[in-house]
Amino acid sequence: MDLQRKLEILADAAKYDASCASSGTETRDSRDRKGLGSTDRGMGICHSYAPDGRCISLLKILLTNACNYDCLYCVNRASSNVTRARFTVDEVVKLTLDFYRRNYIEGLFLSSGIIKSASYTMEQVVRVARSLRVEHQFRGYIHLKTIPDADEALILEAGRYADRLSINIELPTESSLSQFAPEKDVRAIRQTMGRLRLKLDETKEPARKARPPRFAPAGQSTQMIVGADSASDQTILETSANLYGSYRLKRVYYSAFSPIPDASRSLPPQAPPLMREHRLYQADWLMRFYGFSIGEIVDDRHSMLSLDIDPKLAWALRHRERFPLDVNRASREELLRVPGFGQKTVARIIAARRHTSIRTSDLSRLHVPRAKAMPFIVLADHRPRTLDDAALAERLRPQPQQLAMGF
Repeated sequence: MDLQRKLEILADAAKYDASCASSGTETRDSRDRKGLGSTDRGMGICHSYAPDGRCISLLKILLTNACNYDCLYCVNRASSNVTRARFTVDEVVKLTLDFYRRNYIEGLFLSSGIIKSASYTMEQVVRVARSLRVEHQFRGYIHLKTIPDADEALILEAGRYADRLSINIELPTESSLSQFAPEKDVRAIRQTMGRLRLKLDETKEPARKARPPRFAPAGQSTQMIVGADSASDQTILETSANLYGSYRLKRVYYSAFSPIPDASRSLPPQAPPLMREHRLYQADWLMRFYGFSIGEIVDDRHSMLSLDIDPKLAWALRHRERFPLDVNRASREELLRVPGFGQKTVARIIAARRHTSIRTSDLSRLHVPRAKAMPFIVLADHRPRTLDDAALAERLRPQPQQLAMGF
């Protein structure tokens, strides 16, 4: 099989993994003419977005789509009737360097099916990263998928060469993982996450006299499939909160289940709404950056996020007694809970009100979405009529739009 055909197969097989953002790593470049590549911005093949809004590009491939495991939700499972392919280590290295030199990519995202054994597969993945870093002095971004059952020394070596490591938790509950991926062990996954956290903590200890060796400066992440099992959004977010707290993950990625050919009858016949995936990301953001607890976003009475309105607006409508807030007096924590107010908006408001009272005419300059925010705020020249209006939720709900035909 020629290299072009391998690339077609193994790039397509990698598309189901959502965790390929390259944010959070250290800054490197080759302007000193020592080495090749950088972690600065670029454009190319797999487009992802960092938290700061930068569009980044990675060569996103599998080393092989052959796999010993028979995970029911995976198109590359052992029993799947798909065309199989496998790169050699040298082929992946050559592709990465060639694509970088053509300005197609700024880094590599490499995963793999499990062949022979977990340690054998992990050793092949590490060889790619070692060759790029040591033999070719590649300074671009590298994200490696790690395999929980692999030898610990291999996983630690992967951290020396990779910017980020990730281990997919796959599903939100242990029972679902046992049902759909019986060869995988959630305890082994969590044990590996724990070892990575300890190693990452070592590199950040301020009391150390000698600078510790480089180890995955962009941290570790994971991915959960949404909609393959019956788990509620509450269960998914509780699992995410536990992972963030226990292992200090940089990111949990949510990937809507995609029906696959010749699927097991245990799986749903249709994909969940993509809006559900989007709402989970919004709720995740509220937990990490806006001071919301899980119980404020979902609870036993509201275990599923609304698809019609975003989680912050849903919370505000359930807690109208907390509003309206005086924008000129409220604390940062209070302002972050106003629908439509992001972190940058709140920072601009706090900076502006040091010099003047904020009025309605100032909102456009401060990039405040007026339609969503006005019912919840008090300004120097504005006070909402009432928050008790039963039709408020309907007025704030985005209106359906007719899609254009494109011709």
